Amino acid sequence: MTFEIEIDGTGRTVVVEPDGPGRYRVAVDGEAHEVHAERAGEFGLSLIVGDGSHASRELQIAPGAARGELLVTLGGRTVPVIVNGRTRARRAADDTGRAGLQMVVAPMPGRVVRVLVSAGDEVAARQGVVVVEAMKMENELRSPKAGKVKEVTVTPGTSVEAGRVLVVIE
Repeated sequence: MTFEIEIDGTGRTVVVEPDGPGRYRVAVDGEAHEVHAERAGEFGLSLIVGDGSHASRELQIAPGAARGELLVTLGGRTVPVIVNGRTRARRAADDTGRAGLQMVVAPMPGRVVRVLVSAGDEVAARQGVVVVEAMKMENELRSPKAGKVKEVTVTPGTSVEAGRVLVVIE
């Protein structure tokens, strides 16, 4: 299976092929790696790359605020990753934004640390709107489109469950 991903504005091609139970051949921009992967909780993966002589790495992957976005946490750092980014980038060039109301939802259970917008504020696409702490990591959730904030349903300190609507953009 081939994926086009974007991390910090840099595009990568990732090819993943199964190679036995829990084992995969993963090529990143043509550079091949043998990977052993196992689930670790609802959003986690434990990865061993290569022949096993390296320690395993814990990786957390959660849905992001925008369609096609994942929040990936590795080594204490969380970054948004856009899956199939080149296809979406081409479509975004032709489309000025999503139609209708768009919800920014909590990707996992956590606590609201900061609310960055108020009802009535104008926001740009991918602008930060709320910061949620989950699994001891702060995740800035972003607007899926340019528009006006219709509603903010949380305040700092609010505990939220996965899927709860935090901000509504019109």
